Amino acid sequence: MAQDRFIPQPITKVLKENYMPYAMSVIVSRAIPEIDGFKPSHRKLLYTMYKMGLLTGNRTKSANVVGQTMKLNPHGDGAIYETMVRLSRGNESLLTPFIDSKGNFGKVYSRDMAYAASRYTEVKLDSFCSELFTDIDCDAVDFMDNYDGTLKEPMLLPTRFPNILVSANLGIAVGMASSLCGFNLNEVCNTAVAYLKNPDCDLMETLTAPDFPTGGELILEPEQMAEIYRTGRGSFKVRAKWKYLKKENIIEITEIPYTATIEAIIDKTTDLIKQGKVREISDMRDESGLSGLKIAIDLKRGADPDKLMMKLMKMTPLMDAFGCNFNVLIDGTPRVMGVRQILEEWTKWRAGCIRRRVCFDLEKKREKLHLLLGLKKILLDIDRAIAIIRDTAEESQVVPNLMDGFDIDEVQAEYVAEIRLRNINKEHILKRTQETDELEQEIARLEDILANEGKIKNIIIGELREINKKYKTPRRTAIVSGDQVQHYDEADQIEDYPVRLFLTQEGYFKKITPQSLRMSGDHKLKEGDQIAVAAESSNKAEVVFITDKAQAYKCRLHEFDDGKASLLGDYLPQKLQMSEGERAIFMLLPGDYQGYLLYVYQNGKAAKIPVKSFDTKSNRRRLTGAYSDKAPLAAILYLKEDGEAALYSSDNRMLLVDTADVAPKAVRSSQGAVVMALKKNKIVTKELLAEQVHVSNLARYRAKTLPAPGAILKDEDAPEPQLTLE
Repeated sequence: MAQDRFIPQPITKVLKENYMPYAMSVIVSRAIPEIDGFKPSHRKLLYTMYKMGLLTGNRTKSANVVGQTMKLNPHGDGAIYETMVRLSRGNESLLTPFIDSKGNFGKVYSRDMAYAASRYTEVKLDSFCSELFTDIDCDAVDFMDNYDGTLKEPMLLPTRFPNILVSANLGIAVGMASSLCGFNLNEVCNTAVAYLKNPDCDLMETLTAPDFPTGGELILEPEQMAEIYRTGRGSFKVRAKWKYLKKENIIEITEIPYTATIEAIIDKTTDLIKQGKVREISDMRDESGLSGLKIAIDLKRGADPDKLMMKLMKMTPLMDAFGCNFNVLIDGTPRVMGVRQILEEWTKWRAGCIRRRVCFDLEKKREKLHLLLGLKKILLDIDRAIAIIRDTAEESQVVPNLMDGFDIDEVQAEYVAEIRLRNINKEHILKRTQETDELEQEIARLEDILANEGKIKNIIIGELREINKKYKTPRRTAIVSGDQVQHYDEADQIEDYPVRLFLTQEGYFKKITPQSLRMSGDHKLKEGDQIAVAAESSNKAEVVFITDKAQAYKCRLHEFDDGKASLLGDYLPQKLQMSEGERAIFMLLPGDYQGYLLYVYQNGKAAKIPVKSFDTKSNRRRLTGAYSDKAPLAAILYLKEDGEAALYSSDNRMLLVDTADVAPKAVRSSQGAVVMALKKNKIVTKELLAEQVHVSNLARYRAKTLPAPGAILKDEDAPEPQLTLE
């Protein structure tokens, strides 16, 4: 049987043995950058290009580089090439690109601008990459085997500057992610120098704010930015740069947020135009080309460009937030760190690289000094050295005889024995032996560096200042103070005037000005339809439509066009994109969200829900769970304040209830409590406010305690037929 092939296992064991190794592999080996600022895919690609001689040589086909990188990277050619595209100058993803590219590499600010195939493009390493590989051959970093053990590759690149803060990096792992914004190279170098001199320095004095290759304007909130610097988490907003050409009546957008694309901006704006929320635009197009990004917006006559752009900044990705999550791998462990912590870890790591480089140089110079000291010993008697070599019968005895003759070790003797005949002259030997003094001084200097942490710091500072001077990179993202930014307030742009509102039983809604209503005749309605609710309000007000599917639709009245009584009006199921078969049964004008909604169910239960529960912080149009759907709804009443309400049952009874006796419920979908006690198979049919009830003796129907069955209606107290929820 099929079930016999399955072996039951505890979920904890499966997670431990299968899920966790995979998760850690993604975290450590793929998605999260390390302290050098690179993910493994970046590092493998750049190192391959370095070994191909592309730091100083001419460009080669991208396909050639991709093929060579596959020796280190077991991924497919598509993934490798995509990594190359992002690192290239042509794509404009990075402030300091690492790859000098030729051909079409797409653009980071365009979703649909596809890069050309690797066979059509050419690449080499940018000269800036010399700051990555200067120490690569000096034992500054550890090397490891590639995936199949045939080659060696560096575990990290010995970057001479804090690339982790310069290059923007996004990564999604399993159970965690990383989002590092880029900073200006010069500002980072200055900040690193300031930190090395004083670890408690004010970082924002030199590192004002992030910088992005797409430019734009960063809205700086000092407290917000300080929190990001401290914790490594938070967000800030970046908006587009634009200018208005008065003569042509055109807005030109030339820089956009790093997180946005041209297509996303145009698509969102188009949707707003279709919805009638933006009426000032006659045309919008992408005019990006060789000169860079450009979005052109043709304005209608009389449109205010400043107000329009404020609206678009709020409603489209022309202003977008960048979420920071400075998650970095430190010794194989992911850590979310602030900027100061990142600088601390980078300087510690860079100091280790320099120490290893110095040790490497020291060992080389010690080896050379050792050889020259042996050579110095034969300087005074070259002829004897020649005689020893000449008189030695067997070649294997040359080195031992030189060792015995001059009291030198095997390494020194081997060096002397390998000297070419033309170099056995006093001039050559004197020049070589004179180097010993210089070597001894250099060895002493290197030993002093290793013994003095301050000198290692000075070396780092010197390198940072050299890079700072060598690579001038002006800021691309302008900084705008948050208190100087004017934000779009939709309410200020809406014209306010009185309106009359009408909701029909079939779900048609009309918004009519009093003037238009006075000039109109009777309402135009579908056959069999009639007005269910009528109210007065203003064009700026909010309205909530409650449906028979226990949902509420919240919107503003200005979103509806002014109509006429002679028109059917807006069909709400279509206008509000309701579910199939759904219809509006109640219209609420919440105003300041005071008061209650009294829901009465056919089973005799009633729930008093604060209108405040509909005051949501988000701009959601559809609110689920407007009321309980456990029992059919009989009626809804809006109570500005507590009073009396009359409940009618199918067995001709009426109950007058003081709504203060009904306890309010915090949750909209609460079923409430039993108010009207019903006989078997009887239901509540409707509900009215006390002032809508015309009876001779209210006390007859008033309940002393709840629940209560109510009293049988007298003939003279029977109500006129009323509209119901059915």
